Amino acid sequence: MENQIPYARHYDFHRLKITKKQQLTNSVFALEFAIPDHLKKNYEYQSGQYVALKYRHKQQTYINDFSMTSAPHQAELSLGIKMNGDGSSTKDLFEQYSVGDEIEVSEPMGRFTLVSKPHEFRTIIGFAGGIGITPLLSHFKNILHTEPRTRLFLFYGNRRSDEIAFRDELDALAKNHANRFQVYYFFSQDETADNLFKGRLDEHKLKLIINQILHLDDTDEESTIWDAVDEVLICGKGEMIKALANACYNNGILKRNIHFELFEEYNEDIYPQEKEFPLVENIELEFRMNRQNYVTTLNDNRLRILQQLLIQGYPVPYSCKSGICGSCICTLKEGEVDLLENEYLTEKEEQSGKILACMAVPLSKKIVLNFDAETVAY
Repeated sequence: MENQIPYARHYDFHRLKITKKQQLTNSVFALEFAIPDHLKKNYEYQSGQYVALKYRHKQQTYINDFSMTSAPHQAELSLGIKMNGDGSSTKDLFEQYSVGDEIEVSEPMGRFTLVSKPHEFRTIIGFAGGIGITPLLSHFKNILHTEPRTRLFLFYGNRRSDEIAFRDELDALAKNHANRFQVYYFFSQDETADNLFKGRLDEHKLKLIINQILHLDDTDEESTIWDAVDEVLICGKGEMIKALANACYNNGILKRNIHFELFEEYNEDIYPQEKEFPLVENIELEFRMNRQNYVTTLNDNRLRILQQLLIQGYPVPYSCKSGICGSCICTLKEGEVDLLENEYLTEKEEQSGKILACMAVPLSKKIVLNFDAETVAY
């Protein structure tokens, strides 16, 4: 996944050697890196995480995030990268770097992760769109390796069949784990023999999937496979995530069991706002960011804090406005806010005063925030 936000996060980089480079489709390629022994501890990671690459493009330094396709038990670290057209930084990345070259790679980051439960019987389903397959591939390889009782279903959407990244690897996993892993491909532009697989992954398609694929459960004659779903993983464009997350929730999956990751900027809420708040006007906001102190006034609390600061021109870091990426994490030092849906903060972080500015509705006349990083013990 590519997501250039050079000011939003702190990165720790190390130079790693490229050991494999492979073009998978016209617009997607894979890079594989060797991890030297003295850095193996630095590159321990969980499936669903990502690293950033630092490289030059048009005489500028770019820092872009890409999800890993390798699983933690594999020796190498692999990425799937989409080339965003001629002249893009990722196109140059593909053309300028070869096997044997070194590139600066950050240590792993991200929270699109699952708690491993190797002794439980679980059903996990995944929805991916385009390059959104990358973190799901890491998840599914890891689960097949570490959770012998878990069964997996993957629904993967692309425009055409020749755009399916990692198809050979996915088909091999399905063949080698036929009793636990099934993958289904959907196409928005190609014609298909079965209309079920024609079209985008959305709410309507989910209903068909539930009724035609996840309907009969061989392990329990009194329920369906859908009834047994424990976790849902979704990665793709914002509109796809919004449609599928709400469809899963409306069909009985708890929000805490629906996990999603964006691979591009998205500025809308994933779930509808269900709360109403008393109007607060003329809110004094003090905040610290990049070691500078600022004071401003918010007209009222009809918009959340991040949106209002961006309107006023403050360079608050963000790559979504949906509580997913965590770029706008800050500490509430004074005042009261209501934190709406978020896919990022842990319970411990919330207890320590961490909030996401994009999800924060002011409820008091004065708010004091600190956007500069503060250590939270895990």
